[in-house]
Amino acid sequence: MIPVNKFKLTSEDKKILINAVKNNWISSAGPQVNLFEKKFSKLIGKRYCSAVSSGTAALEIALKIINIKKGDEVIIPNFTIISSAMAVIKQGGTPVPIDCDLQTWNMKLELITKNITKKTKAVIATHIYGYPIEIDKIKKICKKKKIILIEDAAEMLGHKYKNKYCGWYGDISVFSLYANKHITTGEGGMILTSVNKYKEKIFDYKNLCFGKKNRFNHYDIGWNYRYTNIQAALGINQLKRINKIIKKKKRIGKLYFNNLKNIPNLFIQKPKLNKNFENVYWVVGVLIKNKKITAEKFRKKLEKYKIETRAFFWPMHKQTALKKLNYRFRGSFKNSDYLSKFGLYLPSGLETSKNEINYVCKCIKKITSELNF
Repeated sequence: MIPVNKFKLTSEDKKILINAVKNNWISSAGPQVNLFEKKFSKLIGKRYCSAVSSGTAALEIALKIINIKKGDEVIIPNFTIISSAMAVIKQGGTPVPIDCDLQTWNMKLELITKNITKKTKAVIATHIYGYPIEIDKIKKICKKKKIILIEDAAEMLGHKYKNKYCGWYGDISVFSLYANKHITTGEGGMILTSVNKYKEKIFDYKNLCFGKKNRFNHYDIGWNYRYTNIQAALGINQLKRINKIIKKKKRIGKLYFNNLKNIPNLFIQKPKLNKNFENVYWVVGVLIKNKKITAEKFRKKLEKYKIETRAFFWPMHKQTALKKLNYRFRGSFKNSDYLSKFGLYLPSGLETSKNEINYVCKCIKKITSELNF
């Protein structure tokens, strides 16, 4: 089976991990965490950076430190992982999902403006799958409306938009270091800001809000979202090769695009839309235009050829967990509804070989021919 994601630790990665264990720096205390945070913040261009236990934890802390509460609305993508919605709900706020564009799969800007109300306190702008969202325009909207911008760049580490790294634009920015991301420490996340008043709050809320005078008299409800030194050691080493990683992801995407672009009724995103919209191909997704053939049917066909694929995100307006809470979502979500039914992504991990990609493409061509695409 060709897996949808394939990752391999290098010999240097393994050496770094062994050294961290030998030096007994394996908990959240240790020099590697601070060093990783410094290198990460320097790369993105933010003043402050804090390593946390996951990208979801980073989102929860971000919403906590801006004091999201009952009655507050937070605009989020409808087409994304559920973490954004759940983080808003955890703070007592109301998520307001926005439908996506069919070309980039990112939130539609005109719908962001349309859905801003007096209750809107923040926008979580997420870069989805490959193309960066027009984050500079969202930043202007937020500044004009005096709304906080949280930039979710979980899938974009090392990628640029208009000569700035994704993650630079947000008042607060978050990243994930999960196993399928550009660099991984197994689990983990980063939260960054250049706003002074957020710096101490970020550290406190990831670290149980210990008291200043009496350590064990906790001044607020925080969490143990700390990050370990052993993870940081691995992260530092991978961060050194982030440019090579990004180049490789783009090569994988271009190889798929060149092989599949001429198949009727099968949409694959271009490597570039224009000079500002280059695709990093965090995952390589395809969208079936023949509505008689669902992504699930196509997935089962590929599975017979020992090819693993993964369904696209299930949109927020269709999430069972959110329906149980009786949320009433505003507007139409026809685009994200379409993507969820007819989209899937292909094996595109860093260790996916050229031969494997060519084999996947050969099988796709055969299947589409058999199904009369």
